[in-house]
Amino acid sequence: MLRKVSVLLIGAIFLFTGLAVAASPKSGGTLVFGRGGDSVGLDAAYETDGNSFMICDNIFEALVAYADESTALEPGLAKSWDISADGKTYTFHLRKGVKFHDGTPFNADAVVFSIGRMMKDRKVKFFGKPLVIPAQERTPEYWVSMEMDDTIDSIEAKDDTTVVFNLKRVEAPFLANMGMDFADIISPTAFMKNPKEFIRMPVGTGPFKFVRWVRDDRIILEKNKNYWDKKGGPYLDKLIFRSIPENSVRFLELKTGNINICQFPNPADIPMARKDKALKLFTQPGMNIGYLSFNHTKKLWQDVNLRKAIAHAINRKAIVDNIYQGMGQVAKNPIPPTMWGYNNDVPGFKYDPELAKSYLAKAGYPEGKGLPEITLWSMPVPRPYNPEGLKVGVAMLSDLAKVGISARIVSYDWGTYLKRQRDQPDDMDLFQLGWTGDNGDPDNFLAVLFDGLASSSIRTQWKNEAYHGYMLAGKQTVDQDKRADIYKKALQLIYDECAVISIAHSTVIWPATKNVMNFKLHPTASVRMKDVWLK
Repeated sequence: MLRKVSVLLIGAIFLFTGLAVAASPKSGGTLVFGRGGDSVGLDAAYETDGNSFMICDNIFEALVAYADESTALEPGLAKSWDISADGKTYTFHLRKGVKFHDGTPFNADAVVFSIGRMMKDRKVKFFGKPLVIPAQERTPEYWVSMEMDDTIDSIEAKDDTTVVFNLKRVEAPFLANMGMDFADIISPTAFMKNPKEFIRMPVGTGPFKFVRWVRDDRIILEKNKNYWDKKGGPYLDKLIFRSIPENSVRFLELKTGNINICQFPNPADIPMARKDKALKLFTQPGMNIGYLSFNHTKKLWQDVNLRKAIAHAINRKAIVDNIYQGMGQVAKNPIPPTMWGYNNDVPGFKYDPELAKSYLAKAGYPEGKGLPEITLWSMPVPRPYNPEGLKVGVAMLSDLAKVGISARIVSYDWGTYLKRQRDQPDDMDLFQLGWTGDNGDPDNFLAVLFDGLASSSIRTQWKNEAYHGYMLAGKQTVDQDKRADIYKKALQLIYDECAVISIAHSTVIWPATKNVMNFKLHPTASVRMKDVWLK
């Protein structure tokens, strides 16, 4: 008995010692984040790329938020919400006393303005003086691709702190969708001063305020000293996001202490980072997919045999082994295996040059004869789902040549690449892209990426009636087990039709200097710096 008491006392001493020496967050300092490319724009409603969203993550906030390191929902700018019995009316109760960075109040009218500006048919009602929402300068791509015009019927501010969304239909992922970047709430006053310039001068309610943007060099943010949430940070005085396109250069900048966090290092640099006592590693399985797709708007690629020839010609395992270097796994589905709805029965496309040749012959191009040279668009920047797009493209070209398919690489700067690819130009045959999930729901992958019948903004533009039916059923079914069955059928159809070639799911590993504290990778790839501090 005496021994047991002694052990308990010793444990208590160690516990107290641990508590005594645990470091407390410290305010102050500048953190420099090294990333692979610049942002396209800083108005989250109109962007689709991670380099833009990572800045928006710190400037703006939405009605709902995702918990640290998961996609569980928690209150954001809305402290609570109610859902009607029929699932078609959502009433959000907003926080009081929150202000935008320009000093103007956050209220229900700001919510109506921020979300209403993306609506095609603007059935909105303000509580205060009605705001005139300017005409859209460009398409809100996320909004359109997620069929939000077919989902939201009207938005009404009942009073300063209550806003009601009336839906046209039951939409199972609606609440999760409202935590995404496109649903961020902006300052109507700042936007109305100069709508065209808001993309470069953003104003939100977030923990950091925009200061300056030097194109292709850096974006500077500073602490929002009047931030509404008094629990935790922001601790940092300043945040600098530097654009350093070369992975190796970015890692060298980390080792020399010029940056504090290195996004997307070369996989070969990870063992070196592990051995460096001045560095630490943040790691998490990626909720992502890197894929190769076809330009389905071209008649050439509407032949399933030709699509399957490409799929079996590409050695995806060699790409993952040699380019991802242990930081990824070969994909069978275009959703990650950690996500509900994953179809483990889908076999994936095996690497088989002879089978690829047989499909080529079925398509009318025996040994590639008669097939014109095709283009393979390859990403110029590292992404969470693809460490080196150009290297992956070169590897694919080599594989295609082995079965008689002549192809060449096409690439542009990141902003141009996204814009031109969205336009589905005739000179594009194959293209690399990928996705990191926004909200943990399969709909956010399967509908947003592949249902070409839902919207002209869907980048693959694959149009299949059966698939479209699955996507509608998945949205309008509340029971998760039934939704999972629907998505498994949809994944089987994607494989059978070879709508897209799933390449890899990556493991996200970002090295940082030892003094970076409380930084957490998020499944959605959000870069959230509110609670980060420097030791």
